[in-house]
Amino acid sequence: MKKLFILFLIAANVTVFSQTKQQVINDIQKRQAEYSSIAMDIWKYAEVGYQEYKSSELLQQTLKKEGFSVTAGVAEIPTAFVATFGSGKPVIGILGEFDALPGLSQAAKPEKESLNGVAGHACGHHLFGVGSAAAAIAVKDWMKKTGQKGTVKFYGTPAEEGGSGKVYMVRDGLFNGVDVVLHWHPGSGNSANASSSLANKSGKFRFYGRSAHAAASPENGRSALDGVEAMTHMINMMREHVQEDSRIHYVITSGGKAPNVVPDFAELYLYVRHPNRTNVKEMWEWMENIAQGAAQGTGTRVESEVLGGVYELLPNETLAKVMHSNMNKVGGYVLTPEEVAFANKILPTPGMFKSTLDATNTIEELKLESSANGGSTDVGDVSWAVPTVGCRTATWVPGTPAHSWQAVAAGGTNIGVKGMMIAAKTIALSAIDLFQNQELIDKATVEFKAKTGGDFKYESLLGDRKPALNYRN
Repeated sequence: MKKLFILFLIAANVTVFSQTKQQVINDIQKRQAEYSSIAMDIWKYAEVGYQEYKSSELLQQTLKKEGFSVTAGVAEIPTAFVATFGSGKPVIGILGEFDALPGLSQAAKPEKESLNGVAGHACGHHLFGVGSAAAAIAVKDWMKKTGQKGTVKFYGTPAEEGGSGKVYMVRDGLFNGVDVVLHWHPGSGNSANASSSLANKSGKFRFYGRSAHAAASPENGRSALDGVEAMTHMINMMREHVQEDSRIHYVITSGGKAPNVVPDFAELYLYVRHPNRTNVKEMWEWMENIAQGAAQGTGTRVESEVLGGVYELLPNETLAKVMHSNMNKVGGYVLTPEEVAFANKILPTPGMFKSTLDATNTIEELKLESSANGGSTDVGDVSWAVPTVGCRTATWVPGTPAHSWQAVAAGGTNIGVKGMMIAAKTIALSAIDLFQNQELIDKATVEFKAKTGGDFKYESLLGDRKPALNYRN
């Protein structure tokens, strides 16, 4: 009889716990229209890295109204902030991004059509920031209702796209004392895998020459563009001799103004990536040597500026299992007939991958692997400072690549909003699990320490440089 009573109490507690989670899901869902409006405002702002003044302010005001205390301008970044609710342990951090990409303006239509001609949210960070804020607000509400002790921190993190905003925040100790960090990212499917990413270092190489008339007196000139072209030629020879999973890509951001004038200035913007940051460091040193050789060979002078540098993601299997379990509780969503029509127009456009539309309503099986995907993120640095976990949700038409006009288009519709709501609910439920189960935090911390090693000391790939606030200029 006593055993049956104990089993009854356990079952009752599980039921209450499930009902509590369901209430959190319901509370978030009730505010979909409000969160959609905020996300669409940021989608329209489309502010690039370190220039996200309106986007950052809107998120700050949203959190302030909900009772969070906000510290703005952290890490010497005007648009970075930390919003805090509660006190004491445990401390759960939630990341939010809000920067757009230059040159990817697009209307919320299934045909390619520029909206403002400047920038667009081709990586869905308007959804990222708002979805994470919605999760933080839901956790705050749950803490107030249940009397749960602890702290939830929302990190407003600018300039993920090449500006390495989180790196400066890690370097300034803003994640010290945090037990676990949760994040997510827009995508074309729903998953919560323990996977890695590519470490990355980026910067600009500026060549200075001497202008002259290109026809009348070319012998008096020294072409800065020749310096850039010599460098890119040697970079492309270098590709044969780096590890095959390396990535090198660049654009010439300045190459002169007129063909009949020998250009006295030219600039190359360059990225190097690899699954291991040590190889990134070595490739960057090679780039520096190539630049000096190119300058000497063309009679020019070169200067370099490192603008970004991020670690590879450190996966945490313990936390991935927690997040995956909660994503399964939340579930996916079904496209409406109008959304199917939108999707069917975008699917045949160039650049799309093969996929099925039911991916929005499917939760992918959990994958516990440390292999890197094709992208880089400054969340990597956070993951080496504190146990970190993230998920992806279907905010785009399935088969949509990131950094595409198709991603901007879907992100400006209810398709993006529905995916954002899945992320908000998943993060909120995962945070609740962590608040209620210290053993999960302890287990994740043990895994984190085992992977980083006992003698690990964080050193950013950016050295001691200040935030590159003008890197998009």
